[in-house]
Amino acid sequence: MTNHKKETGVRLFALNSNPKLAEEIAEVVGVELSKVKIDRFADKEISVHIEESVRGDDVYLIQSTNEPSNEHLMELLIMIDALRRASAGSINVVMPYYGYARQDRKPGPREAITAKVVANMLENAGIDRIVTMELHAPQIQGFFDIPVDHLSATALLANHFLMNELGGDETVVVSPDHDGVKRAREMAELLDSPLAIIDRRLYESEKPNTYDLVGEVEGKTCILFDDILDTAKTVSKANQTLKKAGAKDVYVCVTHAVLSGKAMERLMQSGVKKVIITNTIKLAEKNNTELIEELSIAPILGDAIKRIATEVSIKPLFNKKYVEKLMHEAK
Repeated sequence: MTNHKKETGVRLFALNSNPKLAEEIAEVVGVELSKVKIDRFADKEISVHIEESVRGDDVYLIQSTNEPSNEHLMELLIMIDALRRASAGSINVVMPYYGYARQDRKPGPREAITAKVVANMLENAGIDRIVTMELHAPQIQGFFDIPVDHLSATALLANHFLMNELGGDETVVVSPDHDGVKRAREMAELLDSPLAIIDRRLYESEKPNTYDLVGEVEGKTCILFDDILDTAKTVSKANQTLKKAGAKDVYVCVTHAVLSGKAMERLMQSGVKKVIITNTIKLAEKNNTELIEELSIAPILGDAIKRIATEVSIKPLFNKKYVEKLMHEAK
């Protein structure tokens, strides 16, 4: 039995968050990026002009909402409105990094759930689908009443370590806190390696925060695996804990390299062996050092777009062997 495929006009647009990634995705899909002009008025208000017809087309709009988050989010919302008014057949947002995701619940009184606010804004603007990668909390998918394709970079990152002969019993995957245990366990299973956890306890009083290790790492190579690397404070403390416990080398591995403030300075001083990231967020020139190794998620996102456009399942994209094949074809 053959898969049912629907031939359709697919258009890709890129805004300003990560044009290089958008170009790589367009190459995988096999189309050129469509033209859009983004201007600013004197008071910095955003103006968008789509320079070609999109009537009836399936449009894929590529934009992360990393720093400056508000600028990128506003660009996206205005572009969505322009596409809707231009009679696009469907508006699909490809958001490699979903900003404001860390506020995914109400931890205390009088606080906002920003992940839900962003979901409401995107839906109300008129999108039909969102394609994203490694949400900070998977339950954010439930904030939408439209299809959400939640992709993962874990297989891509695991393949990288396996190709560099890391994995098995001599490697330990470490979650830097309890929230990331499920994510780290998936990586550990792909590498056929044991799992350890940093029991991180944060205190609002003068009592110092604690970073205690659960698991055995003595003489082992450790992979600190998380979804977001922001200020690098947690990574630096976790690295110290692992080194005190006798870890041989420590690799930091994340999907979204936010790298705010003095993050790179902390990483350079921490003594970690290497920092493996993906390009969901454009890497700033100041952070492009020998310590950083960047992997492209364009083959995954590009193949996802082709599959969605032709109504084919995206399930294979979560398979390590399939991702390995995609990476090989992309070289």
